[in-house]
Amino acid sequence: MKVSVLDIQGKDTGRKVDLSDAVYGIEPNNHAVYLDVKQFLANKRQGTHKAKERAEISGSTRKIKKQKGTGTARAGSIKSPVFRGGGRIFGPRPKDYSFKLNKNLKRLARKSALSIQAKDNNIIVVEDFSFETPKTKNFMEVLKALGIENKKSLFVFAESNKNVYLSSRNLKHSKVVTNSGLSTYELLNANKVVLFESTLEGIESNLSK
Repeated sequence: MKVSVLDIQGKDTGRKVDLSDAVYGIEPNNHAVYLDVKQFLANKRQGTHKAKERAEISGSTRKIKKQKGTGTARAGSIKSPVFRGGGRIFGPRPKDYSFKLNKNLKRLARKSALSIQAKDNNIIVVEDFSFETPKTKNFMEVLKALGIENKKSLFVFAESNKNVYLSSRNLKHSKVVTNSGLSTYELLNANKVVLFESTLEGIESNLSK
């Protein structure tokens, strides 16, 4: 698949790059995508939810009324779940929601996500650029030049670019990552995926193993 390379003004540089069919042109595996997205969301859960149960409530353990003769149900403790301020029955406890997936399945999921975006013409290739200082205005100008200022966008660098990352951090709908930190969820969550020329080789190398 041939794709034109754009500059940061959104103009065609006249160069084209070849996107590998082994990465950008496969038949998507929906189940692999589902599992990888499920793992991504599960790993983000803190799992710190906790409610006190009967044994953890502070309070007296005395019998609050006599067993018989009151005309109401018997009660042995003020900490009973039937009373206000009592313990919760089977309340939530801290839990680790993360789970593992093998590397081959995760590679297949990412190739599937890239293939889906490539099929929908949502991949943009731009020449490498950087900013001298972090400035959100400069990043907004790039978004406007590419025509994606009102769309969710994912910028993928070959290696960490601090100034561009800091320039994009205030923007809700744009995210900057490196190819080693690429995730299936973020690929599919973006309306446009912006790849840099220097990124292509790294992506194909990582996903072709």
